[in-house]
Amino acid sequence: MPLNICVFCSSSDAVDPAYFAAATRMGELIATEGHTLVYGGGKVGMMGAVARAAHDSGGRVIGIIPDFMHSKNVVYEYCDELTVTAGIRERKAKMMECSEAFVVLPGGFGTLEELSELITQLQFGIITCPLAIVNTLGFFDPLLAVFEKFYQERFAKPELGRVLALVPDPGGAMGHIRNFVPPLLARKWF
Repeated sequence: MPLNICVFCSSSDAVDPAYFAAATRMGELIATEGHTLVYGGGKVGMMGAVARAAHDSGGRVIGIIPDFMHSKNVVYEYCDELTVTAGIRERKAKMMECSEAFVVLPGGFGTLEELSELITQLQFGIITCPLAIVNTLGFFDPLLAVFEKFYQERFAKPELGRVLALVPDPGGAMGHIRNFVPPLLARKWF
């Protein structure tokens, strides 16, 4: 069944080529497996790489970009559908609203904030869909250590980790999405 797969990732052009390769492969896989890419609408950084790869592989691309970024001429002009939102919060909400699966590639503070909101929504049962974190070059290892601290100190339940699929590459992300069965999570509160 075709899905709208949202990819959160960096818009930086200054990152290691391995990150660009992962973004490109992610876009290719989304398209060749018949899915639609939903992403932040930019033409720069890993965002641009994932969108171009999806298009080049025959896929559909939905871009959602805040007005202040749209006016800076960083929008990917070949989106099949482009939504311009009032701000970042509206952008993220729209991306989540129209997506049925999520992939998080390496990124900066914006990507971290998006991942945090996804985890929070999963924790409360607001969304129950696949979430794959692509750990290119071990990028997310320090963050996962923080998550382990949350579990050890009882700020979060360890079973929440079952809904976070840490995968080494885009192929692993697609495998997780294909085979996803929503887990039953205990109530958030201890």
